[in-house]
Amino acid sequence: MNKITVYEKPTCTTCRKVVKILQENGIDFERVNYYIEPFKKNQLKALLKKMNMKPSELLRKNEEAYKKLKPQIEKLSEDEILNKMIENPDLVQRPIVEKGKKAILARPPENINILFR
Repeated sequence: MNKITVYEKPTCTTCRKVVKILQENGIDFERVNYYIEPFKKNQLKALLKKMNMKPSELLRKNEEAYKKLKPQIEKLSEDEILNKMIENPDLVQRPIVEKGKKAILARPPENINILFR
């Protein structure tokens, strides 16, 4: 079985719900607080590819950090947006759950079930 990794911010309600779902189902997983262990560019790029998403689709648009940078972000290429996300983890939507060759944005938390089909 492929290792499961949850990329999270531990204080995030949705992240906590995903962790609870996994724990209640007895699923072994690793937690990565990407505020303590920041994403490397190639790592986030690989996760985006597994999710079939562009960086602009993974932005936390309700976040204050995004609202401040919105005029600037709207003019950036996808690669430049990815760089901004690496610089500022508040811009990354969460939680991201990875299992082998698949990854999903577990928002809502029930999306986690996609990985187990």
